Amino acid sequence: MTPATVSARLQDLIASRVRDVPGFPEQGVLFRDITPLLADATAFSAVISNLADTFGGEVDAVAGIEARGFLFAAPLAAVLGCSLIAVRKAGKLPPPVARAQYRLEYGEAVLEVSEHAVRPGAKVAVLDDVLATGGTAAAACTLLEQCGATVVGLGFLLELTELHGREQLTDRDVHTLLTY
Repeated sequence: MTPATVSARLQDLIASRVRDVPGFPEQGVLFRDITPLLADATAFSAVISNLADTFGGEVDAVAGIEARGFLFAAPLAAVLGCSLIAVRKAGKLPPPVARAQYRLEYGEAVLEVSEHAVRPGAKVAVLDDVLATGGTAAAACTLLEQCGATVVGLGFLLELTELHGREQLTDRDVHTLLTY
């Protein structure tokens, strides 16, 4: 994967469409609301175009991590003309599913993918809205690889660098459009 350059103009456009919400969902958290970006067709299209430049010709499938990752993965898969894989929270998909359990800061979680969705040997790009601690993205990669896919890279709209998510993805190609 050769990440597309993210121009200063695109970074400014994204930053102008991300709303800071202090104290949500709890005190001490600064939530980055991407709803204004999604509501702006020009900005959203520019994001998908950048992701297409990054992953085009490199992937057989795009995997979106529940839930906001779906918002980026689905249009990217359509633009690239490749399949879409939904990486879901436990219990959301009918069997048979492959499962990966992983640790969160306070507890554990499970991700699942339909065994029918992943073609062995497929080159897959994994997408989500935000790279925070990296645990969910790392678990998604592990899950897809257990199913026989090759993860060629990950794409994120935003990266929260103070949470050190890249440390969970040290051997991975990671493309983010805007860092905080």
